[in-house]
Amino acid sequence: MPRDFDHRHSGHCETGTVSALFRDCGMDISEALLFGIGGGLFFVHLPFLKMGDIPLTAYRDAPGTIIKNVCKRLKIPMKYRKFRSEKEGMDVMDEMLSSGNAVGLRTSVYYLPYFPPDMRFQFNAHHLVVFDREDDDYFISDPVFDHIVTCSYDDLRRSRFAKGTFAPKGYMFYPSSLPQNPDLSGAIRKSIAYMSKRMLYAPIPFIGIRGIRYLSKRVRKWPALFGSEKALVNVGTVVRMQEEIGTGGAGFRYMYTAFLQEAAEITRNKALSEASQMMAETGDKWREFAVIGARMCKTNDHSQESYNALSDKIMEVSKREEEIYRFLKKNI
Repeated sequence: MPRDFDHRHSGHCETGTVSALFRDCGMDISEALLFGIGGGLFFVHLPFLKMGDIPLTAYRDAPGTIIKNVCKRLKIPMKYRKFRSEKEGMDVMDEMLSSGNAVGLRTSVYYLPYFPPDMRFQFNAHHLVVFDREDDDYFISDPVFDHIVTCSYDDLRRSRFAKGTFAPKGYMFYPSSLPQNPDLSGAIRKSIAYMSKRMLYAPIPFIGIRGIRYLSKRVRKWPALFGSEKALVNVGTVVRMQEEIGTGGAGFRYMYTAFLQEAAEITRNKALSEASQMMAETGDKWREFAVIGARMCKTNDHSQESYNALSDKIMEVSKREEEIYRFLKKNI
């Protein structure tokens, strides 16, 4: 039998993993609070960087950034390890487990057998917690599942050392100590100021508010740029990135809504509660965009009118988000 571990289903793998690691060490901080403190809200659309021949659209920063920002702002020393040798990487993890310590890992979804077959794809930035081992099986707290799962030695090894984009190279992390009274108020203010500035004043047109508007303009041109079939594939991919992979656009806005509500109570700043409501409404707008796109894909709709409607909805989102970030910047 594995040791006791407080597993909780989470909205996002990275924040769920770090929350679980902290909780196992005696510091219970909500996933939403960690997401906000880590500056998890972001947007980027890079037409020149492609995954599967589709321009990259992401609603969050690079994998691991949230964890590093959380630890920096809360002054938590986190140990990070990568390995050239697969055997060394597994041996070091086993040593940590034998001493009663849980570890966070970055893995490939494709090689995790407890995922349903239709959910396995080449994504090398899935975070999870391994907390115990029994014979050839590891006990895992995977934030996207509602129960503890197990994985064999060979499958976990393949997942930790998968090749390709964001190759994890055995990436492992764990807190070496935790502060008794972290400065949550200070971390909240710093993170909101950082996120607002980043979204409002991006120096290049592909990220932040400028990136959302850039995507809006590109969507109108997709049929002419890529042809009708490829354009619709682009629509489906953007919607999938938003709704199915890593929580995405609307989901991240709802997580940030929860963060702002909790932050309002901690800092006693009523303006953050107002911003929380504004962000929830923006999440609804992102979801409306996804509904339009999903309907286009389902009905095989290639009409320019539908692309225009999709573009208009994204532009509406950008205007709303700009209002929120300016409001936060003024009131934090």
